[in-house]
Amino acid sequence: MTRAQLVEQIRQKQSYLCVGLDSDITKIPAHLLTEADPVLAFNKAIIDATRTYCVSYKINTAFYESMGVKGWQTLEDTVKYIGTSHFTIADAKRGDIGNTSDQYAKAFFEALPFDSVTVAPYMGEDSVKPFLQHPGKWAIVLGLTSNKGAQDFELKQAGDGLLYEQVLKTVSNWGSPENTMFVVGATQADSFINIRKLTPDHFYLVPGVGAQGGSLKEISEKAMNKDCGILVNASRAIIFASSGTDFAERAGEVAKEYQEEMSQYLSLCGL
Repeated sequence: MTRAQLVEQIRQKQSYLCVGLDSDITKIPAHLLTEADPVLAFNKAIIDATRTYCVSYKINTAFYESMGVKGWQTLEDTVKYIGTSHFTIADAKRGDIGNTSDQYAKAFFEALPFDSVTVAPYMGEDSVKPFLQHPGKWAIVLGLTSNKGAQDFELKQAGDGLLYEQVLKTVSNWGSPENTMFVVGATQADSFINIRKLTPDHFYLVPGVGAQGGSLKEISEKAMNKDCGILVNASRAIIFASSGTDFAERAGEVAKEYQEEMSQYLSLCGL
């Protein structure tokens, strides 16, 4: 999906919601466990209930890889079920030497039909560039994350700024706002003003709203640009809104609540 197509989806749906399919088999409703593929049945129901209200789905591959071959099949079946109407994210946090990253890119962009993959930039340019060589595909590079461990490296002084600031400035020159996004955690709301100055045109994937306590209002006011420029991810708050037989219905209701609030904030950037 191109940037123009993504922006048009945001405009049409009045939403920049990304639903995270962190589908932990130990947390899905018990009545689904008799299904041939419980996680796929869960995902399909969640997707059907939320697709009207979101523009993106993020599949955290760890919850699928942990189930071995069957999990990989569920992952593939899930992304194919989503189809091309939504921006799809493989939250895999890949990144290795060039020839290995090239294979990772082929895995998620050719063998699997994802629009984007999250990438760790620690190993430098040759570990990120292979993800930027596929037209219409995106690298979503870790910038400033919301976990406690961000203090260990990302927020350390490096040169004339913090390490995450160096990452943003450097990586933004490897690709463009047409194929590069950054992960910036919602719990780092006060940093968005400076981050937007460093990367004024890029999109950000923003996890941490909902169960992790990030403020959608605060993020929207501080991080938006003229094209909206943010995809706000909510996972547990939506997909595990209920553990009963009404799980999909409740997921749809929560997603709708996010969409309705987002519609208000989109007027800030004229969309």
